[in-house]
Amino acid sequence: MKKGVLFVIFSFELLLSACGGEKIENRKEWPLESFEHIDQNGMSFTKEDLSGKVWVASFIFTNCETVCSPITANMARIQRMFADEELEDVHLVSFSVDPEVDEPENLKTFAEKFTDQLDNWHFLTGYSQTYIEQFAKENFKMYVFKPDNDDQVMHGTDIFLIDQTGTIVKYYDGLDVPYEEILHDVKILLGK
Repeated sequence: MKKGVLFVIFSFELLLSACGGEKIENRKEWPLESFEHIDQNGMSFTKEDLSGKVWVASFIFTNCETVCSPITANMARIQRMFADEELEDVHLVSFSVDPEVDEPENLKTFAEKFTDQLDNWHFLTGYSQTYIEQFAKENFKMYVFKPDNDDQVMHGTDIFLIDQTGTIVKYYDGLDVPYEEILHDVKILLGK
């Protein structure tokens, strides 16, 4: 009798694990605070505009002399990968870490060097330097710092996956990007 019950329980658990889908490895649960910023078109853009959507975030600035162009080029490749997979409702967000320099028109000019598809990619500014340093640290666990009398900003190079509830679930190297892993994780979030 016990063997029969154990067999039924084991079979049921196996069925549930098969139906439940895969899980994201090394999943984080970092809730993202609300925000309201300005995008590359000079329009208000909020966390609520992304409600119900999966999105990938990066941190860049337009006069960066080192990592920002490669990170943005990698984000553009991610955008093309999503389009190829017909995952049109996945968004990208790039937060400026030099908001006093990065006016919307600067961000738009910078963005257009990498993509002509800005309907699902939002380059954000419209906040203070102190704000973005604190926002990155408290929400993304990432370092951002602009030294006095310097036009370069020190910042981390990770990119972040955010789920439909606005929770950061994973981060990846933004320079040596694991494209297939990101695609896999996004598909899990989308139930595909």
